[in-house]
Amino acid sequence: MQHSSEGRPDTTATLLQPGFLASVFRDLGAEVPEQGTAPPQEGAGPGADAGPVRDAGQEQPPGQDEEVAAHGRAAALAHHRTVTVRAGHERLADLLRRAALPVSAMDFESQLRSYEPRPYPAGEPDPQTGPEPRWADFAPPEPAADDPDRPASRLLLDSGYQRGLAQARLSHQRALREWRTRQAEADDSGARQARLAHEQAEQSRARAVREYNETLKECRRAYRQSEPAAVESLLERALAAAEGATQDLPAPCRAVFRPLTSTAVLDLDLPPLDVVPELDGYRLGAGGEVEPVPRPAADRAADYLRLAARLALRALQAADAVDTEEILAGVVLNGWLRSDAPGAGPLCLLSVDADRDALARTRLLPAEDGGAAGPAEAGDGMGVYADAEQDEALVRLRELAAVVTPDPYGPVEVEPSGTVGAAVPAAEELSSNEFAHLVRELLTKGGLVGWNVRLRGPAGLVATGEGGPGSALPGRWVVWASREPGAVGEEQLRTLAEAVREEGAERGLRLTTGRFTEPALDLTAGARYEHIHLIDGRGVQELARTHLGLPLTTDG
Repeated sequence: MQHSSEGRPDTTATLLQPGFLASVFRDLGAEVPEQGTAPPQEGAGPGADAGPVRDAGQEQPPGQDEEVAAHGRAAALAHHRTVTVRAGHERLADLLRRAALPVSAMDFESQLRSYEPRPYPAGEPDPQTGPEPRWADFAPPEPAADDPDRPASRLLLDSGYQRGLAQARLSHQRALREWRTRQAEADDSGARQARLAHEQAEQSRARAVREYNETLKECRRAYRQSEPAAVESLLERALAAAEGATQDLPAPCRAVFRPLTSTAVLDLDLPPLDVVPELDGYRLGAGGEVEPVPRPAADRAADYLRLAARLALRALQAADAVDTEEILAGVVLNGWLRSDAPGAGPLCLLSVDADRDALARTRLLPAEDGGAAGPAEAGDGMGVYADAEQDEALVRLRELAAVVTPDPYGPVEVEPSGTVGAAVPAAEELSSNEFAHLVRELLTKGGLVGWNVRLRGPAGLVATGEGGPGSALPGRWVVWASREPGAVGEEQLRTLAEAVREEGAERGLRLTTGRFTEPALDLTAGARYEHIHLIDGRGVQELARTHLGLPLTTDG
């Protein structure tokens, strides 16, 4: 017997519409009960399913109720687990959106503070004491003069005015005594101390703002002089401010400034791999058990790389926006995946080596929608966004010649563009852009102008330049500079001599951070190769110290 909502017996059978379980079965690929079956009646246990409609008094086959109930419970469990998985997909889509929000510039002007005094809470004189009585409020009015030429001294002879003046003075003195008495009582009650404390607090606020602005001006002076501590402090402030949009996904970024090449090296901690859901949902298996539906490995890897690309672009934009004084010649960013496993070191999953001009040409953050197609729909197989090769953030990273891992879950590590080691950098720790910038600075100081890079790679570059007649490097030169631990042999010198002839140059310069073999040194001693000049690692080190006033570690 069924019961109505008021608790009274109801002789009519109340049938539930097959909405919940039927939709669950249909979503998960299970069979929907055929027409002619009835859903469970009110009062049945949770997850109970309905058997076929039968006449009153018909016997129910043994065990069928338990089997249907178990099937319903499994379907409900699969549904709820799928809802949880979809919530993870929604969170990832939200993180991708917020990671692409533009950052605010944290330059020196935006960090200046201003002091605005706060009035005492009462806003008026102390109500217990009031303002100090003024003589002007008690002085009697002077009588009008009958004769304009009458001297003011004649007022002393006016007896009425003199009586009023004496009475006013008595009243003023009485008011002063009463005011001073109230003031003394107020001092005893603490009102005076409260006002004094407020004034002292305001003085402290004004002094703190003044000292902060003076410190900021000193930091700006140090930044303009490329002092590493000042540059790193400003960069890390900007990076921390940029991270505020995704505080629930910490991605700290550390900055190191190398004055040798005027380059900032950023180490970005990438989020853990489990930030991307590994499942699409759950379904019922053939035997009625709940089975996970894994996502394609390519979709999961693409979603992680999209997030990593947005975090990297955000850090690059923060560094570029804060450098209003144009101190940085370039930025190197390495994205590291750190593991909690004992003995496991960090893995570099992406690396960017961008000079100032490349950063200026690139709109670092994608549009607000980021080319997003929204969260993945069931069965579309597209992940959170569209094809990773067309993802705007990854495309812009590759425009900056970034190196990105093809599979973060492999994991497949990439070579960092530049690393941060000891206080004195070694040649192998410099990025490709840094090494090219260092060579150009050294040779420009020596008088070589009209610098034109013909070829450049991770190990070095080939360029041409012109030196004035009075410079240390007169004439047209072909420069081949490289950083390599091995020795440079005579074959490379023959190649350089051929390049000098093809370019119509007068001289060739072979610069290496390593050393030259004995046959190579003997080759340049002959008349045929006397126009080829050599600089080894020790020579590069000495040039950096002499022309730039900065140290460099080489292999020479």
